[in-house]
Amino acid sequence: MKRPTILLIEDDELDIISVERSLKKLESDYVLHAAYNGIEALKMLKDPILKLVPDVVLLDINMPKMNGIEFLKVIREDEIFKDLKVFIMTTSSEAEDRLEAEKLGISGYIIKPLNYTENTKRSDSMDAFVHFHLRKILLGENI
Repeated sequence: MKRPTILLIEDDELDIISVERSLKKLESDYVLHAAYNGIEALKMLKDPILKLVPDVVLLDINMPKMNGIEFLKVIREDEIFKDLKVFIMTTSSEAEDRLEAEKLGISGYIIKPLNYTENTKRSDSMDAFVHFHLRKILLGENI
């Protein structure tokens, strides 16, 4: 059986650690690939040896070199990757970016900051995302 695959595209090391910590709560076997910007992520997706087609992409919007919106525009035009489930990780103050991301067919939002413990009570927190969405997507569980 194929292990579920997650592509995390995030330039902040603390947010990467926070995501990894939340993903451990899946209590399931998965493969996590991490890229620090959109260019690095595209290289991974186009790598003929890696042959990466993730089940879920967790995408930061504000990154150097190629931001999340630019990355989304590129993959939505690619026949192989146009239907990827992409969840953006964003701060609530980025209304313009959020609207642009919606136009590009994102699956949902995860609100930053990801590392505050009081954030776990929010329905749009990383822990809530793992518990309610990621379990269903990757493991086929109905919560």
